[in-house]
Amino acid sequence: MLDVHLVRADPESMAKHLARRGFAFDAAAFADFERRRKQMSVATQKMRAKRNALSKKIGELLRSGLTLEQAKAEVDAMFSNLNVELDELIHELNVLEEEQDTLLLEVPNLVAPEVPDGADASDNRVLSRWGTPPMFPFKPKDHAALGSALGGLDFEAGGKVAGARFTVMRGEVAELHRALIQFMLDLHTRKHGYTEVNVPYIVNRDALVGTGQLPKFEEDLFRLDGGSPKAGFYLIPTAEVPVTNLAQDRIIEDEDLGTGLRFVCHSPCFRSEAGSYGKDARGMIRQHQFEKVELVQITRPADARNALEELTGHAEAVLRALELPYRKVLLCAGDTGFSASKTYDLEVWLPGQGAYREISSCSHFGEYQARRMLARWRNPETGKPELLHTLNGSALAAGRCLVAVLENGQRKDGGIRIPKVLRPYLANRKLIPPPG
Repeated sequence: MLDVHLVRADPESMAKHLARRGFAFDAAAFADFERRRKQMSVATQKMRAKRNALSKKIGELLRSGLTLEQAKAEVDAMFSNLNVELDELIHELNVLEEEQDTLLLEVPNLVAPEVPDGADASDNRVLSRWGTPPMFPFKPKDHAALGSALGGLDFEAGGKVAGARFTVMRGEVAELHRALIQFMLDLHTRKHGYTEVNVPYIVNRDALVGTGQLPKFEEDLFRLDGGSPKAGFYLIPTAEVPVTNLAQDRIIEDEDLGTGLRFVCHSPCFRSEAGSYGKDARGMIRQHQFEKVELVQITRPADARNALEELTGHAEAVLRALELPYRKVLLCAGDTGFSASKTYDLEVWLPGQGAYREISSCSHFGEYQARRMLARWRNPETGKPELLHTLNGSALAAGRCLVAVLENGQRKDGGIRIPKVLRPYLANRKLIPPPG
């Protein structure tokens, strides 16, 4: 969440910054809220001072001629009344501050200055391209047609056992999907220096609040039955949630932070896709359950900008190794995710759609998530705890990567060329043979 002290200092400025991403922050309402909080805080401080002054009252009463027992009884009565009033003031102040925190949990991060203005994806800025989209001497098919003909993608079976937006993979297509995941894990651990972690696929509410999915995006999550919503458990929408929360409520010593904590994690992801009715209904582009290899970096603030470039490069390395044409896009303010301050999207070319589609989002969150999680490091120059910076990115979404390999590697007869880097994971096969 945003630093409440910065918001309190200049709510009008915060409103202007948040307007860049299309978020209407009511600065006047916040200022009024802050005025009431200050009044309550001042009243509480005065009441505490009054109570402290009473500690000197016994001596005055003794000098006035009262016995010690009489003086104590009179002061105790005064204390009792003051304590009741003070407790009421403290309770009211706590309620106001909790309401203020709840309000700020619904406010998105500020976008970085270099993020371009814009309302939606049409205003995003293409920064670079790699590879040339293949030219086929036939009309290319999409992955749904290719996979179905191979008997490797069964959308009907997925629908029967779970419902719409679920898929069953079989045979060599399922093996290809597994090979993609194993290749990505090997690349990031052996070449890019990430530590592989295996995390729970079920998380509590605090973990989702920590990374910014809650309370804003409750409808996008799968909540498990049993227990109240406040204490409930959820299926993870991305490994970002449990992996980033490994730093929750910690103070990491500088020597333990090293060049930054780097984690890679393969996990399933579960999303309700609320509001996406009718979008990408065909195939595997938008599923309720999919798998992803996620990169997470947790760094000192001074190292975070370079870390975003590095992390994005690691995701790009996967696409280049797989020989998949793609482009790198800087998201505009209006298209940048709720918790992110800056995001690069990598969009892979899909011949079946004749378009580039997102396959990875790599984001820098600044201290936004760290403040929610109380994730800190000890600055050796000051000796004091300071907030960390968090980053993450898909490297890559395995299902969409499978889609791209099928469509870009297709042959006229329906067979699929296997990228060279995947062949060692598939008994050195070069091809998924054509159907029939």
